[in-house]
Amino acid sequence: MNIIKQNTLEQYEELLAGGGTAYDRVANLFDAGTFVELGRFVKKATTEFDNEPGNEFEGVVTGYGAIDGKLVFAFVQDFSRMKGAMSEAHAKKIVAVYDSAMKSGAPVIGVFDSAGAKVLEGVAALSGYGSIMKAAAQASGVIPQIAVIAGTCSGSLATIASMSDVVIGAKSGSLYINSPFAQKAKGEEKAGTIEYAAENGAVSVVTETVEEALVTAKKLIVLFPSNNVEGTAYNEVADSANRLVAGEGALTEIVSELVDAGSAVEFGKEYAPDTATTVASIGGITVGVVAAGGKLTAKGAEKAAKFVSFCDSFSIPVVTLVDCEGTAACACSEKAPFSSKLARLASAYAVSTTAKVSVVTGKAYGTVFTVFGSKTLGADVAFATPNASISVMPTEAAVEFIYADQIKTAADPMAEKEAVTAEWSEKVCSPVTAARNGDLDDIIAASELRMRVAAALEMLSGKATTAPYKKHGNLPL
Repeated sequence: MNIIKQNTLEQYEELLAGGGTAYDRVANLFDAGTFVELGRFVKKATTEFDNEPGNEFEGVVTGYGAIDGKLVFAFVQDFSRMKGAMSEAHAKKIVAVYDSAMKSGAPVIGVFDSAGAKVLEGVAALSGYGSIMKAAAQASGVIPQIAVIAGTCSGSLATIASMSDVVIGAKSGSLYINSPFAQKAKGEEKAGTIEYAAENGAVSVVTETVEEALVTAKKLIVLFPSNNVEGTAYNEVADSANRLVAGEGALTEIVSELVDAGSAVEFGKEYAPDTATTVASIGGITVGVVAAGGKLTAKGAEKAAKFVSFCDSFSIPVVTLVDCEGTAACACSEKAPFSSKLARLASAYAVSTTAKVSVVTGKAYGTVFTVFGSKTLGADVAFATPNASISVMPTEAAVEFIYADQIKTAADPMAEKEAVTAEWSEKVCSPVTAARNGDLDDIIAASELRMRVAAALEMLSGKATTAPYKKHGNLPL
């Protein structure tokens, strides 16, 4: 058996100098010269199987620094050291980062690149996973957590990464619980890949390279508040809040026009694409934009509910754009079950106390109008553009359902159908009808969409999230 020699401080420095990939990633992540490493000399328990020089050091770099001047904590797994294997000491370093971040009220970024647990430690490594899960769960909703999948992230580490608010995956990485080989044998050729995880909702943002993933993480740090008590997050932008927009067309185009130029980061683009969720800024105020288009599916409802809940955790205002024909009639949604997903979406809007601004930019039929940020579910301000169509069901379906006999018996059924449809659209589906009922605050010109939403957000920036204490109201004389 080899005897492990005690290294001098100079030998430690020589082994750690340069650092390799993990330190390169740290340098790319933080403002130059601001990173301070924590637990640099923490060593794992070694055996005769892993006592080569350098292997005694933990395969994770932890510390804090500044990103665009904001305090941020991070742990970066180092695949060059025992393949980033999770050990008891490895876990203690990560938990220590969470403890410091919670005390400081600062975000945590985790860069995952590990082959898994250190098998030689047995249950101690498994306990390490549990301690990190507990720390991440306690931090949830208190400080933002961002996971960057740079390499292999499997098993319990995949669970830990998924506990983050945002999961950014570089295509060079992989994210899975069980070995993808068995899944591939069943025909799932993309199993284990970041693209496959994204299509199934496990990855928020997909990037081509690790460097791009780190840039995206930095962009989100700038947008996000540092913690759940910071309040409205402001950013310096050159884009005028009063800029006129087209305000018409596909929802993706409307979102792009609505937000400050270059600020948008879309979450879950590959998962339920008809329902888009985007973090951006409008007039310098960080917002979460929910754009409900096409038809609403169970996956879309789940995606939107999770996003609204995240925004509410950090008092990020939610802007909802609706141009949706209704709910999708498919067996896959009903099996979800659809009703439960819709219930979760409605609950997310109803219980959220963050500022909420909703705009119907096109169609809003049936349940969709109600669950996507309606006034009755707690929207602070609700608008519609003149071309909006709001009804219990699509116009054609309503006409067929209510006026079928009248159309059939008419002298000219085609002309009768056109006349009835026009009347229904004008009297029932018009946004004026919804506004008169109090379900909309105003009908705005499409070109003024950005300025009106920006003004509403500024007005709501001081919104109290809890009712102020009072003994009783002051009775009028």
